[in-house]
Amino acid sequence: MLGNFTYHNPTKVIFGKDAMDALVGELEAYGPTVQLVYGGGSIKRNGVYDQVREALARAGKTVVEDGGVMPNPTVEKLNEGVAIARENKVDLILAVGGGSCIDYAKGVAVSVNLPAGRDPWQTYWVDFEEPACEVVPVGAVLTMVGTGSEMNCGSVITNHETKMKVGHVFASPDVFPKFAVLNPEFTFTLPRYQMVAGIFDIMNHITEQYFSGTDDNTSDYLAEGLMRSLVVASRAAVRNPEDYEARSNIMWCATWALNTLIAQGKATDWEVHMLGQAVGAHTDATHGMTLSAVALPYYRLIMPYGALKFARFATAVWDVDAAGKSAEQVAAEGLDRMEAWMREIGCVMSISELGVTEDMLEALADSTLIMRGGYHALTRDEVIEVFRASL
Repeated sequence: MLGNFTYHNPTKVIFGKDAMDALVGELEAYGPTVQLVYGGGSIKRNGVYDQVREALARAGKTVVEDGGVMPNPTVEKLNEGVAIARENKVDLILAVGGGSCIDYAKGVAVSVNLPAGRDPWQTYWVDFEEPACEVVPVGAVLTMVGTGSEMNCGSVITNHETKMKVGHVFASPDVFPKFAVLNPEFTFTLPRYQMVAGIFDIMNHITEQYFSGTDDNTSDYLAEGLMRSLVVASRAAVRNPEDYEARSNIMWCATWALNTLIAQGKATDWEVHMLGQAVGAHTDATHGMTLSAVALPYYRLIMPYGALKFARFATAVWDVDAAGKSAEQVAAEGLDRMEAWMREIGCVMSISELGVTEDMLEALADSTLIMRGGYHALTRDEVIEVFRASL
């Protein structure tokens, strides 16, 4: 295992069917005013909202509502949330929902105390500065899994004007949620499309970190175990979305896929996310499906540059028999099996399904950031080639 690193994850996770029982106690550690962040209203239909409001009342909190967080939170929504937090001098931002709500809450948290005249988008998602001001604490009650935002310090914001969707992984431990309540039952009512999108988001978070480096790295063994667990649990959850064991394993895989643990000692890639986020910036399509639509063309393009790791992926995750085959043959068979699994669970396999047309490819390339931590840094022509192969 090469390289030097410091690992610190300060988020307290409360997991299981009885996880909500701990929420009142967690809330008592913070001041009187809570900004309650949520999305389009599903938590009101499934009863989670009422449970959260009851806990807030028992903790004696004054609640400021901040609903309507969209699946790809925008700059405009971010600015609205910052204004709410400033006006009410909130002591805690409690995000109830999936990764978009939690990402948004973190974005608000780092922006509330910016000096007058500083623009949050420019400061954090263009210039990638770290917070030089007090960060408002964030807590989370998770209802949709995939992003791992409940236990990491990332925040993804979309700017429709510039056609950019950008994630900032903050270095400051203050940006991590202070606590996260994870009850797998809260995910049961999620539409199947969203469940599958979350499952592929988890898989891609792992592969983004796995497909980098050539050393014998403990992080890769952890990643392989997570991927095997996810494949088994995803098949069970597709058969029965209320399979508690499957949904609990998917939820826990999501958290460990992107809580920074398996990135230690790794360069990490993240180009699939850059490609998918470009699609999302232009279409507002569901994040996990933007990734599934571009992943295989990208991996098949870069596979020759990292054939040994792709072959290991094939044998360790997909049980490909390597006897008598070259590394490239084994690697290709592994990607074929990954494709079969993606189709089996219902992933979107082309960006045309998400609204992309041939005449958009140049603009998509303009919106795609090039990463250099994987086995091959794409040229602009290769970016367009991947998008064209994804149509």
